[in-house]
Amino acid sequence: MALLLRKIWESMLSRSGSTSSSGRGSSDFPDRPFSMGAFDQLPTDVFMQILRILGPRDAAKARTVCWAWRSLASDNMLWIFFLQNGKEPWDSVAFAETYLQVGFRSMMYFDPPSELSFMHIYAHREKVPGAIVIDGGSGYCKYGWSKYASPSGRCATFLEFGNIESPMYSRLRHFFSTIYSRMQVKASSQPIIVSIPICHSDGFCICCLILLSSDTVSARASRRQLREAIYTVLADLNAPAVCAIDQAVLALYAAKRTSGIVVNIGFHCTSVVPILRGKVLRGVGVEIVGQGALKVTGFLRELMQRRNIAFESLYSVRTLKEKLCYVAADYDAELRKDTQASFEVAGEGWFTLSKERFQATEILFQPHIGGGRAMGLHQAIALCMDHCHASEIAIDDGWYKTVVLAGGTACLPGLPERLENELNKILDPSISNGIKVLPPPYGADSAWFGAKLVSNVL
Repeated sequence: MALLLRKIWESMLSRSGSTSSSGRGSSDFPDRPFSMGAFDQLPTDVFMQILRILGPRDAAKARTVCWAWRSLASDNMLWIFFLQNGKEPWDSVAFAETYLQVGFRSMMYFDPPSELSFMHIYAHREKVPGAIVIDGGSGYCKYGWSKYASPSGRCATFLEFGNIESPMYSRLRHFFSTIYSRMQVKASSQPIIVSIPICHSDGFCICCLILLSSDTVSARASRRQLREAIYTVLADLNAPAVCAIDQAVLALYAAKRTSGIVVNIGFHCTSVVPILRGKVLRGVGVEIVGQGALKVTGFLRELMQRRNIAFESLYSVRTLKEKLCYVAADYDAELRKDTQASFEVAGEGWFTLSKERFQATEILFQPHIGGGRAMGLHQAIALCMDHCHASEIAIDDGWYKTVVLAGGTACLPGLPERLENELNKILDPSISNGIKVLPPPYGADSAWFGAKLVSNVL
């Protein structure tokens, strides 16, 4: 630091000598209320560049030197620079601080100051302790530290723990204890953020393929039991703090939105969830369709068996779904095309698929071709939009025209475009005008990343 200041100071002395005849340069500090002594000759841009090079810790220390340094080292643009060049993407920081920070503070009955400097924002984010983030459902679970760039571990919950959406104390305790053990951390050492599956509904059966949208007393009781079971388990494990948020809300936050419709293609079922300003509108109507990722994988397996394509496990079929399958823009037209493609599955060799690549995913729109009796995905979304439009719950009816996809199967190429096209066909123009369907912002990990955003503002 001393060498850096010496070189810059020598440069400034030579510059000041060349400009002494014409007075102070235009780049110097304008009419400062406080003197910096010999540093008065240092141009503002150069001094600010020094602070940028020194970094946030030393810049904060520089505020204690004198009032002039305090003013400059507190400059918003300086701390915006530090935030922009920090560990978290700037757009995520801006969204969290703009839309989530005030919301969570208001829920805690905290009256925030009217103006909060970026230096204070930076300091607050640095002081926030790292949290454990767990996004689990009936199929798979992602877990890790909120300070990390991505989940540090994954597991197949349906294989290891059974259905963790069932409020069974012993099962949930085994689940959380296992996660803590794999992360090599004591439950009492860090706060935890947990996603709550949205599809925990009254009377829902895995084998059922009908649409459910009513929010009954029994359904509310079931959700409450699940939350209470989670809180009880984590309290018994001595977790210092627990934050449980709906999975759909977290997926919406990951897309940097607080309002919209989240379509989560889960393991067993698909949920269509209207959310306004971070709150799930169950009274408006949460649509749950009884087919999800497992149904698509199972139908692909059936199609492969029809062609006598041998495979060793359902894992291989799932891999082929992720690597080769897509959603056709026009199903009938796609049937007339040559769509053959190959992929090598580790340990099993090469597989070649043709029409199976898009036939397997077509059951999302035409469930009957796979033997299902559910509504098509586009029809469920349209029904939800109709309910939102009729509710007139907000002055601006554009809030429900943003559809955010979530879940691994929602990453299928062509799905957002097909949904937009189908919705424009079946909805009234007054509703369909301006519809946007967004792919999962972080793939299958969207809810985990949404929880990561929340962890920095609590």
